[in-house]
Amino acid sequence: MPPGHLDAAGCNVPSDRVLDAVVGHLRREREVGGYGAVADLGTARSALAALVGAHARDVAFLESGTAAMAALLGGWRLAPGSRVGHTRAEYGSTLMLLRRLAAERGVRPVEVPVDGDSRVDLDALREVLAGGLDLLTVPHIASHRGVVQPAREIGRLCREAGVPLVLDVCQSLGHVDTGGIGAAAYVGTSRKWLAGPRGVGFLITPGLAGPDREPDRLGRVMDAAAPSLGGHFWVGGQPSPLTGAARYESAEASMAARSGLGVAVLEHRALGPAALHARLAELGVTARRLLDGAGGWRAGEPLGEPSAVVTLRPPPGADPVAAVEEAGARAAAASLLVGTVPVARAPLDLAAPVLRVSPAPGACEESLHALARILAGRPLSA
Repeated sequence: MPPGHLDAAGCNVPSDRVLDAVVGHLRREREVGGYGAVADLGTARSALAALVGAHARDVAFLESGTAAMAALLGGWRLAPGSRVGHTRAEYGSTLMLLRRLAAERGVRPVEVPVDGDSRVDLDALREVLAGGLDLLTVPHIASHRGVVQPAREIGRLCREAGVPLVLDVCQSLGHVDTGGIGAAAYVGTSRKWLAGPRGVGFLITPGLAGPDREPDRLGRVMDAAAPSLGGHFWVGGQPSPLTGAARYESAEASMAARSGLGVAVLEHRALGPAALHARLAELGVTARRLLDGAGGWRAGEPLGEPSAVVTLRPPPGADPVAAVEEAGARAAAASLLVGTVPVARAPLDLAAPVLRVSPAPGACEESLHALARILAGRPLSA
């Protein structure tokens, strides 16, 4: 881990083994041709699926989490008037997709109530579900706020109501426990907490009925979806979608990056997910307690929140755009890499940009102390 790297929520640092896997596959493509160098992704699919209690056949690889969400929602057969639930903490690109579906198909977005920390209000969700939803999408941890949503409770309420849940795990898979939720679909990415390469996203669809499953209500809804990225074969002169998650997978992509993600997931499993989750929660709490109040900056989530996504609001009276940009620049000058989150990342929930600090498990805590001194305007040697 490079010293001072505090931006795992933006783009984490792949290990040497992951890098070797990517380069090795590229070399193999040069030797035998791109289509001759077949990547064996079966083990990677199984390891990835196991993180959410699914099967290898439920995993489709795409180019990013955004591409995976677009493939899923864009291909879901939602009738005019269908009600799709979301929270104000929804990721900006997903909101744009929902608004496009509203404009083109007559889908009706429904905002689910949350509390002051943008955490889903479970009692209010129960009422919304009782009023009728056709689909609910929730980011397990948002890009702009390190609050961990009560995903197991949300999943249980959705199953009881017969409403498919799409869980965005871009900021949570590899970061917090994602087992036992029972979502119909999970959308994720390689480059964050799994520490894989850029350019790989994935879709896991345990709620999609396969040829050897009894198709329940969720399965029938998802099997009715029309694939948007080309998972077809031809039957009787007509295109027919592949079964399972394969219908969503893009065939022309960076197989080297997908191979690297496979190695990253296996490394994550070998290191012990529970231990990694505990370490990240510890780092997040440590970071908030060190940084909250430094130079007037305030944490954007409860200090004890068990996540390593730490957001900081600028001091009162400061121009928020200038303050965030300046803080990021001062950190960079001290060889500390942090993130900045613009309002467009969560337009319903962010009134101003925030500074984001997200240490990976191998981060040095001295980097957090150094950042606290920078935000407080103190010398780094203090």
